[in-house]
Amino acid sequence: MPTAELEKVRPDSLPQLDLALEDIESVKRACADFRQVFGVLRSEVGKAIVGQNEIVEQTLIALFADGHVLLEGVPGLGKTLLVRTLSRALHLPFARIQFTPDLMPADITGTNIVIEDQATGRRTFSFKPGPIFKQLVLADEINRATPKSQSALLEAMQEKSVTTAGRTHHLERPFFVMATQNPIEQEGTYPLPEAQLDRFLFKIIVPYATHPEMNQIMSRTTTTAEAVVNSVIDGPYILQAQRLARRIVVAPHVQDYAIRLVLSTHPEKSDHADPTTSKYIRVGVSPRGAQALILAAKVKALVDGRYNAAFKDIIEMAPSAMRHRIVRSFEAETDGVTTDAIVQRLIEHVPHEET
Repeated sequence: MPTAELEKVRPDSLPQLDLALEDIESVKRACADFRQVFGVLRSEVGKAIVGQNEIVEQTLIALFADGHVLLEGVPGLGKTLLVRTLSRALHLPFARIQFTPDLMPADITGTNIVIEDQATGRRTFSFKPGPIFKQLVLADEINRATPKSQSALLEAMQEKSVTTAGRTHHLERPFFVMATQNPIEQEGTYPLPEAQLDRFLFKIIVPYATHPEMNQIMSRTTTTAEAVVNSVIDGPYILQAQRLARRIVVAPHVQDYAIRLVLSTHPEKSDHADPTTSKYIRVGVSPRGAQALILAAKVKALVDGRYNAAFKDIIEMAPSAMRHRIVRSFEAETDGVTTDAIVQRLIEHVPHEET
């Protein structure tokens, strides 16, 4: 994109999303401005990240849907680089938490320390915030910490607050957690509990690079070339964009399709379940999964230049929104049936009308 257009979307000169006006023309202008910013943001991230276009897009969709992202893949695929690059493109305070087996909850949330008044000698407790109080938080290798430390993120991710010593501290918004994890089969990892997984809007699987992408990676990382990623948007703009996304229309029959898709993962309690797939599901998708589907579909429609979410948006967002919310049965594990295969089968099973 030309430099002139890039200058238009830097934090000191952002196109404002006017959300007060109700006429269709103002909405169209706001949507056009957002698409321009989204395109520039995606281009900036692409300066450092080779390929992975779908991964980058879904990560940005989760950001504007006001959700969190879990990136899974073997070491060395650029998961941490993606988060660091995004932190440079977003004008937000950033913190990285390296999850290790000896990490304690207080290392994440913060702790009360004793402060002594030099004049009076009186001692008082003062709260020292932890890295979770930044607006963009990288939870690196989250499944290497014990469940006790993992649970320190629960309240922050859902309620946007942290409670210590009976006092609640609110986090500044926007608040975005990006976690990375290695495949659970690797040694030294702890499975994330279902309650923790459910807090993530998306679980994104990071694939291996292709042959052409490997050539580009070698050219970028084994020479003196260095990618310069510009800061594109700031916190207030992200909040505006999140409010704009929520104004995208979802027709009743599209919303009903998302609900039926979620209910199809409840084998014993739903008429929408697929008999051939039900035996592979032990725990189905929660209502939070349906919310994730709808919000992500709204942002996807906005990115594509539409003012209403369609069936295809629900279908495209379903794997990332549902794969980590399905707990497979023992039979699925023995048969080698993955959650992605289950989701794909349910998409084929649950009927929908083409628009």
